[in-house]
Amino acid sequence: MFDYISGIFTYKCVNSKGCFVTIEAGGVGYRFEVMERDFSQLPEYGEELKMYSVLIHREDKMSLCGFIRREDRDIFNILTSVSGVGSKMALVLLNSFEVSDLVGFVLDGDYKELTKAKGVGPKLAQKIILELKDKLTNFEACAVTNVLSSGLKAKSVNIEDAQTVLLSLGYSGSEINSAIEKVLPRVGADPSAEEILKESLRILSL
Repeated sequence: MFDYISGIFTYKCVNSKGCFVTIEAGGVGYRFEVMERDFSQLPEYGEELKMYSVLIHREDKMSLCGFIRREDRDIFNILTSVSGVGSKMALVLLNSFEVSDLVGFVLDGDYKELTKAKGVGPKLAQKIILELKDKLTNFEACAVTNVLSSGLKAKSVNIEDAQTVLLSLGYSGSEINSAIEKVLPRVGADPSAEEILKESLRILSL
C-alpha cells in the first residue's frame, strides 16, 4: 500500500512492545514500529525522515513497520513469507544481522548462525533457510534476462545467481548492474555468488 513515507520526525518511544517512531506527513501522524538499530540512528526532532514501510494487516488491528534502508524492508517482506515468522521475529532477525550476512547464512545453509538471534531455535532456523533459499534462488528467471544489461548477462553462473537474488530483494536492473560492475574488480578472478552478493549489498546499502 505504501512504498515509503517521508515527513517530519515528531516522536519516538520504547516500551515492552517495541520501538516506535512517528512521522508527520500531510497533516497525518504515521506511527511505525522499527528495529532497535534504526531507532538508534534517528535524526533530531523536527528533521525530515523517510521510512520504507510495510502495512501489517491482522484481524484485530492494522499497523506499520518502518525501515530507514530499503533493503531491510525488502528482506523483511521475504522473511515474513516464511510460515512461523511474524513481524516481531523478522525485526529480531534484521536487528541481529546485516542483510548481506543474513542472506549469506541462508545461501550457505548456516542455520547455526541464525540461532544466535534471540528466540530462534534450530528448527526455526532450518525452516527459514529451507524456505528462503528456494525463494531467493528461484526468483523468476525471465526477470534476469529482461532487466539486466547484456554486458553482465551470462558472464558467469555465479554472477547470474547473485543477480537473481538481488532482483528478488526488489532492486532494479540498473541498481544491480551498477553495483556488480563496481564489485567485480574487488573480488578476484573467480568469485562465488555469495561473495558477489555480499559486496553488492554493501554497495547498495550506502
